[in-house]
Amino acid sequence: MFYQAIVTREGKHWLADFPDCPGCQTFASSEQKLRAMAKDALEGWLEAHLVHGEVPPRPRTRRGANLLRVGIDPALAIRVQLRQARHAARLTQADLARRAGVTQQMIAKLERPGVNANLDTLKKVAAALGMTVSVEFLAA
Repeated sequence: MFYQAIVTREGKHWLADFPDCPGCQTFASSEQKLRAMAKDALEGWLEAHLVHGEVPPRPRTRRGANLLRVGIDPALAIRVQLRQARHAARLTQADLARRAGVTQQMIAKLERPGVNANLDTLKKVAAALGMTVSVEFLAA
């Protein structure tokens, strides 16, 4: 899962601003350092929204020369996409749990940072949402 940041030069520093994530931005002294800082800022912003029960926005594709594509950790991407899909289906955690044959507490754990998801559980939850789970190994 990727979000795009708009990169601008601010004096001696570089700024990455995520328009899909209001208030999520970071500065760095070089473009190289900006990449790592942008990933940390974005992941922190997304995790905070999940912890507070909010639905992080879906990333939109933009065009332009001053864009930085920032990928997030796959475990975090699962949580974000699950929360987004549940919200889009207009289901509570309890509703989704009943459909998937798991507990509401399990759905809550899957949507919060810090718990590793079991692939079989993810497949049940995805099926309850009318979706599938896809795992892919990519070259670094």
